[in-house]
Parts: sequence; C-alpha cells; structure tokens
Amino acid sequence: MGAFSVLMRALSVSFQVYVVSRVGAATSGLSALIAGVFGFAVTLALSGIQLGCTRLVAEGVGMGDGVRVRNTLICAVGYALFFGTLSASCLFAFAEPIARYGLQHPETALPLRIMAFTLPAMALSACLSGYFIAVRRVYKSTFLQVGEQLLRILLTVFLFRDISSPSPAHALSLLARADTLSCITAALCMLALFLLDRRRHADELPTVSTTLPLRAVAKHLLAVTLPVAVSAYARSGLISLEHLLLPIGLAKFGQEEGAALASYGALQSMALPVVLFPAALPAAFANLLVPEVTESHVRGEGARIRGMIQRVLSLALLFAIGVSGIMMSFASELGGLLYGNEEAAHFIRLLAPLIPVMYLDSAVDAMLKGLGQQVSSMGINIVDASLSVLLVWILVPRLGIYGYLITIYTTELVNAALSILRLIRVSRVHVFPVRWVLKPALAALGGASAGALLSRLLIAPLLSTAPKIASVSLRIAMTAALYLIFAALLGALRKRDMRWILHLFRKDSEKTVTSSHTDIDSASETVYNKGIT
Repeated sequence: MGAFSVLMRALSVSFQVYVVSRVGAATSGLSALIAGVFGFAVTLALSGIQLGCTRLVAEGVGMGDGVRVRNTLICAVGYALFFGTLSASCLFAFAEPIARYGLQHPETALPLRIMAFTLPAMALSACLSGYFIAVRRVYKSTFLQVGEQLLRILLTVFLFRDISSPSPAHALSLLARADTLSCITAALCMLALFLLDRRRHADELPTVSTTLPLRAVAKHLLAVTLPVAVSAYARSGLISLEHLLLPIGLAKFGQEEGAALASYGALQSMALPVVLFPAALPAAFANLLVPEVTESHVRGEGARIRGMIQRVLSLALLFAIGVSGIMMSFASELGGLLYGNEEAAHFIRLLAPLIPVMYLDSAVDAMLKGLGQQVSSMGINIVDASLSVLLVWILVPRLGIYGYLITIYTTELVNAALSILRLIRVSRVHVFPVRWVLKPALAALGGASAGALLSRLLIAPLLSTAPKIASVSLRIAMTAALYLIFAALLGALRKRDMRWILHLFRKDSEKTVTSSHTDIDSASETVYNKGIT
C-alpha cells in the first residue's frame, strides 16, 4: 500500500505539473476553488462509509464471524449508493447558483454538473476500499487507484491533444470529463474485483450462532458512520465557505483577480501537492492502523495498543522531520524543476516547517478512529474548520495570500494539539519529546549541513555537466541517507521499531506479535502495562 501510495502521489504531482503547463496558474487557482466546493459534495457522498466498513468488517474478522461480515457489506453498499446518489442530485441541481453566486464564476457550473456523476462511483469505491483494508488485501484496491490515476492522465492528455491555449471554461470542462470517466471506470473495476474476492474467500470465515442480525449491523454501522459524517459535513461545509471567502478576501486586499488566482494556484495547486507528496507513506501506514487498532481494542489488548501508539508517534515524527528538512533545503530546486515558478518554490519553503504537524496529525487521527473516538474527532474537526473560516475572513483581506498561509499554520497546529491530547488521554500512553522531536531535529540539521558540504565538494564537480534533475535527485538521496545515519547515531531510529513494522505486514502477525514486540520506552511504563494486564 505504501509503494502504491507513493506511486499515486508521484503520478498526481506529475499530472498537476502537466495541467499547470497547459492551463496556467490562474486557471489552476480556479480549479482549486472548484475542488474546495466540490469537496463538500464528496463528503456528503462518502458520509464516513470507508471508516464504517473498515471498522465493522475488521470486528467481524476479529470475531471469526462470516455472517456479520456479509451483513456489514450489504448495509455498507446500500448506504454508499444512497448517499452517493443524494449528493450527485444536489450538486447537479444547484451547480448554477453555486457557480454564479458562490464562486462568482458562472463558467464553473458545467464542470460541477459533469463531476456530479462521479459521486455515486466514489462512494461505492470508498466502501469497497474499506473492505479491502479490513481484510488485509489492500493491494487490490490500491492497484485500481493507480490505474484510475493513469487513466485520468491519459484521458486528459487525449482531450487536450489538439488544443493549444484553451479558455478557462473549456479547460475546466475537459478536466471534469477526464475525472468523471476515470472515476466511473475504476468503480466498476473495483466492484468486479470485490465480487471475485468474495467468491475466492467465501469459506475463510465460519458462520457462528452469535452473529448480529442485519438490522443490528445496520444500527452499528450508523453508530460509526453518522458521527464521522456529521463531523465531515460541518468541516467540509466550513471549508467550502472558506474557499468562497478567499477570492472575496483577496479582492478586498487589492490584488488583481488574475494575480490573486495565480498566487492561490501556486500555493494550493503547486506547493501543497509537493509538500504532501511524501505523506503517501505515513498515510498508507495510518490506513493500515485502523483495523489493527480496532482488533486489539475489541480484544482488550491495552498494552499492545500503547506499544503501537508509541512507535507510530515516534516513527511518524522521525519521517516527517526528515522530509521537512529536505523540503526546506531543496525548495528552490523543487519549485524550479517541477513548475519553473519562483512563487511555488517560496511557498514550499514556507510550508516545510509545518510538515511534521501535518503528517503526525493523519496518524493520530487514524489511531483515534481505531479506538472508536469518532465523536471526539468530530468536535476537533469542527473547531478546526470554524477557526479556519474565521481567520480567512479576518486575515486575507488584510494580508492577502499570506493571511491564508497563517490560517493553514494556525488550524493545523490547533487540530494536531487537540487530537494528540485526546489520544494521550484515552490510551494513557507516555510521550518522549526528546527522542521523538529533539533528536530527529538535530539529525535533520546535521544531515542537511553535511549534505550541503558534500554536495559542494563531491557532487558539484562530478555532475557539473549532468542534467539538473540528476544532480538534485542525488543530493536529496544523499541528504536523506545522512539524516538516517545521524538519527541512528542519536538513538532516534532503533532496530526494534523497524522489526515491529515488518511484523505488521506478516500474515501471521496476530500469532507472532507477542509481548516481546510491544516493548515500551521505559521501565516504569513496562511495570505499568503489566499492572493493567
């Protein structure tokens, strides 16, 4: 899943580079505004179904209850199709007023109507993806996601093949058509793959006499999905409002409309995809954690959960701090190579210090969901989105695009802080800021400094005539290797953590993950866990 996620992000960034080169930064900014509004329709279509399907199927698998898994799938598919169709109908009906009075660009109505047809397919795909995550056959759904992205790219290139400089309305319409066709095709393939998988593994779980009836499973599904859905509705609605306020705020700031959309496009469509590209690995790991934590929670394995949480927090920070150091060191090179845009490079450098917070928050959110803390996540997300709207309304008219940047920083920090505090409270896990934060930060500083020195002494003379991309790639790889060496020397990266990750991917992980693989970071915590057990 991690490998495919990295490939997906690489394809996404490459695709974004191509789109920007064809339509320009201003149209990319308008596309980002459409995506912000369309995001609410997607949220309504999904309504928490992926998490609900993952949790309930994982519970059924953990109990060895095949009928419960079957009933869960029946309820989940019906739920997905209902909300997907409802969302598509609403978006299609209200596309015109949203475009005219919300986005203040009437030409965006047609792309919104076209994209409405993707919503039932997206809901069904999310439901079936949740099933594959729960049964540990996630490679099947991720393979299709890569195929969907490749198909989207091919369709986009095909549609743009004879068009040199399309108008914003035409360009957005072509992008929407490529998205819709690729999404529907992927959903049909996902359904076929799911049916084949169920037939092949039909006898994997026995039928037990204590299984929940269909009505009880439906109630249980709603108990998981509705809190997530309500949270997502509120947050996504507020985010859509935020995207509607952005062009108004930038206009009040005094920036010309084309320049404002270009700056927003450089931040939202250029810098953020690059900054979030390495997040594919922790995101894949976070998805893996949901069924893992859920099954341990059902069995009452508190010590194992605390061990997982400690390792996830430490490894997520170790990875994110290293990425942050590399992004800050190579922002100019990345912005120049990918987009040839100095403003994009500037925003990459400004966003780089926030990377540890952003990456860690996704892992913490997954662990909270695995522990059944959907309601708490709902409250935190609503606070986050409300604060974001308030800050956009106050700061953007006064500071322009930098007001939006301050908004991103503030809301990410608040969300992460509240989520981490909640996780610590419900799991009673101990944190170790020196080993988890200070040592990786020192390793990043050492790796960046040593990498810069060796680049001047070795790589620059050796690759003076080589393409710039080869030189930059080699320098980044060398800096990353030096960071890992410094992290190992400082004790931030340990062998037992890597062994633990490998155990999660073994098919017999339930049998082999014993107390020796849930070692905790201090003797006092070990005594504490024995007492709880």
